[in-house]
Amino acid sequence: MESAAASSSAALASKRVVYVGGIPDEATEHLIRAAFVPFGNISNVYLPMDYVNGTHRGFAFVEMEEPDDASEAIFNMDGAELLSRTIRVSLAQPNQLNKLHQTSRTANNTAIWSSDEWFQQQQQQEEGQKADNDVAKTDLAALQEY
Repeated sequence: MESAAASSSAALASKRVVYVGGIPDEATEHLIRAAFVPFGNISNVYLPMDYVNGTHRGFAFVEMEEPDDASEAIFNMDGAELLSRTIRVSLAQPNQLNKLHQTSRTANNTAIWSSDEWFQQQQQQEEGQKADNDVAKTDLAALQEY
């Protein structure tokens, strides 16, 4: 688990991951890969999905094998048209890269709950919700007494 996180942070530190925004609804992972492959070898393409609507969320992350390839892709593709829409291409930010790391873990057919990290996050969320509920109940009781 730590090695995957380390490789993700190494990819960001080496400036190999680009953010692609403004992607049209008709775009697919294959199309994104085809649009960026002229600039160099691609390690990973992640197109986050909106599972409520059944479509992607309008942006993608493309991890290039070399930092120079990522720079070329940014230079050439920022402001370009893809399926009649202008796309934005820039270097991915650290908080955005966490999304890419989470997907690469599931892409390897590893369940998110196969590590203790997922359970710990769930437990922390539940404890936070319980604490918020307790505070709200206390505030409500105080208001009712007042």
